[in-house]
Amino acid sequence: MLLTAYLALGCFAGVVAGLLGVGGGLIMVPFLAVLFGLHGFTAEHIIQLAVGTSLAVIVFTSVSSALAHHRRGAVRWPLVLQLSMGFAVGGWLGGVLAVWLGGVLLALVFGLFELVVAAQMMLGKAPPLGRSEPGAVSNAFAGVFIGAVSALLGIGGGTLTVPWLTWHNLDIRAAVGTSAACGLPIALVGSAGFMVAGSGQAGLPAASSGYVYWPAVAGISIASVSSAPLGARLAHHLDQRKLKRVFAGFLACLGVLMIVRNLFTW
Repeated sequence: MLLTAYLALGCFAGVVAGLLGVGGGLIMVPFLAVLFGLHGFTAEHIIQLAVGTSLAVIVFTSVSSALAHHRRGAVRWPLVLQLSMGFAVGGWLGGVLAVWLGGVLLALVFGLFELVVAAQMMLGKAPPLGRSEPGAVSNAFAGVFIGAVSALLGIGGGTLTVPWLTWHNLDIRAAVGTSAACGLPIALVGSAGFMVAGSGQAGLPAASSGYVYWPAVAGISIASVSSAPLGARLAHHLDQRKLKRVFAGFLACLGVLMIVRNLFTW
C-alpha cells in the first residue's frame, strides 16, 4: 500500500512539475511526513527525512521536466546558468536558517509572498513597459534568495523562479521551462546538504543516506519521471492567460496552506 502511495504521489508531482515548472516539494513534503509516520519512523526525524527525500526526488523530476521543455525550445539556458550561480550560496544559507529559525517564521513570510504574487498574476497586472530580462548580477542575487528558501522548504524553487522571470517580461512558457531546469541545481545542493546533515544521526531508517530515504525516492521518481512530459505537453497547449491563472491558483493554495500550517507551530 505504501509503494502504491509513493507511485501515486510521484505521478501527481510529475504532472505538476511539467505543467508549472515546480519541483512539487510543497506537495510531497506533507504527504511524505504522513507516509513516514505510517512506516513507524522516529518522530524527531520525520520532517527532515520528508524534506531531504523531496529534494532528492526533485533531482529526477526536474531532469525529466526540463528535457521535455527543452525539446519544445522553452528553456533559456543562459538564464539557468546565471541563476545557478546563486543557488549554491542560497542552498547553504537555507541550511543555516533551518538550524537557527526552524523554518516557521520564514515559511509564514513565504506564504504571504505567494499570496501577493498569486494576486498579481491572477489580476493580470503587467510588468512596467520596457522592463527587460534580468541581467546576470540580478539573477545571481535572485538565485541566492531562491536557493535559500528552496533548500529550507524542500522545494524546487519554481514558486519563486517563475514569478521572477515573468515579472521581467519573459514568456510564461519560457519561464516555466527555465524554472524546471533550475530545479536540478537547487535539488542537488539541497539533497546533498540533508544527506550530510543527517549523517551519523541515530534512529534513521536503514535504507537512508542521512535525511534521504531511498525507497521513497525510487518509487516517487519512477512515476514522476514518466508523468512530467505529460505536464509539459499540457503547458504548451494552454494559452498564456490560462496558464498564468493555473499557476496563480496553485500559488494561492500553497500560500494559504503554508500560513495555516505554520501558524499552529509558531
